[in-house]
Amino acid sequence: MAAKAAARDTAAELAFLTRALKAPALRASVPRLAERARAESWTHEEFLAACLQREVAARESHGGEGRIRAARFPARKSLEEFDFDHARGLRRETIAHLGTLDFAAAKALRRQRVGVLRPAPEPEVEQRCLADYDTALGLDGGVA
Repeated sequence: MAAKAAARDTAAELAFLTRALKAPALRASVPRLAERARAESWTHEEFLAACLQREVAARESHGGEGRIRAARFPARKSLEEFDFDHARGLRRETIAHLGTLDFAAAKALRRQRVGVLRPAPEPEVEQRCLADYDTALGLDGGVA
């Protein structure tokens, strides 16, 4: 009887805490992950990492939608729907290139190259420049 009450208290506390943290994906995934963790004898750290990975994945997948809703755009539009015949001064190729955001990555890469090529006053600064350069080139495994 005491074990059921403790489980209910824990479930209620988890529900409260996940609401307070605004983490609905975490609230939904904790029971399944807890069962899996018990079955596979995960450490506390492994369980926490799995929970946080679920929440981060959910936020990344829903983040853009939330920002669009928060912006309160009157209608959702895309570059594919744009009427280039109506806006005669715009070149379709230029807008398509800007839509890929390649220019932003190229600018970041140029900025990082300059940081690496100039002599650094201290070894720590040089290491930071090299790390930024690796990030811009994607050599760090995609971790920014």
